[in-house]
Amino acid sequence: MTMARVRVLVVEDSLTVRKHLCEVLAREPELELAGEAENGRRAIELCRELRPDVVTMDMMLPVMSGLAATEYIMAHCPTPILVVSSSTNRGELFKTYDALAAGAVDVLEKPLGDESDGAWERRFVSTLKLVSRIRVITHLRARLGPLGRPRQEGVPVALRAARPHGFKAVAVGASTGGPSALVAVLRALPPEFALPLLIVLHISEPFGVAFAEWLDGQTGRRVAYARDGEPLDSAAGRVVMAPPERHLTISDGRFRLTRDAERHSCRPSVDVLFESIAKELGSAAAACLLTGMGRDGALGLLEIRRAGGLTIAQDEATSVVYGMPREAVLLGAAESVLPLDGIGPALASLAASDHGARR
Repeated sequence: MTMARVRVLVVEDSLTVRKHLCEVLAREPELELAGEAENGRRAIELCRELRPDVVTMDMMLPVMSGLAATEYIMAHCPTPILVVSSSTNRGELFKTYDALAAGAVDVLEKPLGDESDGAWERRFVSTLKLVSRIRVITHLRARLGPLGRPRQEGVPVALRAARPHGFKAVAVGASTGGPSALVAVLRALPPEFALPLLIVLHISEPFGVAFAEWLDGQTGRRVAYARDGEPLDSAAGRVVMAPPERHLTISDGRFRLTRDAERHSCRPSVDVLFESIAKELGSAAAACLLTGMGRDGALGLLEIRRAGGLTIAQDEATSVVYGMPREAVLLGAAESVLPLDGIGPALASLAASDHGARR
């Protein structure tokens, strides 16, 4: 029995780029061109009509932008979307982040035209196959306004209890589906939340360069990339992210950035951060592993739990990809498994109980 080919809708206003993408699909026996659209409105029409398995989406489109088309598709006919866009313009970068927050699965830079070894084409094909297999969920952003708003209910009673120690930092790891999950968690924290929040997000390069600035604008919290040697204490109440292509660790109370070898093909790696805070902070560490493909972060979360810290994993129902959290659950690394809308309030309750315990 022959396996059904993955049907791809290509959305791209440049005829040259669109023809190239279609030619790549034509050479790949497991992929099939379902249709082509040159603007966002046509993309929506063809998505409804053809029901493709996956969509490649440019951001800068005439008539209707790629972002608007992504929001509509994810709200009304959810389909896995791979953003294929350029990364040279800050405005386009921000639109790409918005699209990821609205439900697009992954992002790939457009071919530059100077790749002669076929490396970009191989990456394009493998990413398309991966993205097409992801079970996407309906995103109501287009109906609810910018990014929607997470519900803030269902905080587990067990996490409300004061613990016998103070927390010094919260670390969060995320990958596929991470942008929208991070926004939901950070928006659920109260303004007075005073613990440093350390984040590792897997995002394809070179798209990571402005993500911290974008996240800052989405959440009302101060977000910046870590600086080597900066004291952990100076990050109280702020969000500190691992910069692109750097592992983030804590040593002797200071942030350290390294170019050490990739872990799980990732740099920055969630495991590297989690293992570092387990060693540095022990029972004063709290950590959360959000949606993502692969297993990065699971072993590090286990190290934190073994050190007496508090550990949370996102549940399957609310994860775009239940990969990283699932690995953590299987290892027994997660003290609690929570839906996305329960994680921010749970972290807020930890900080509140910690404040009460210190008083």
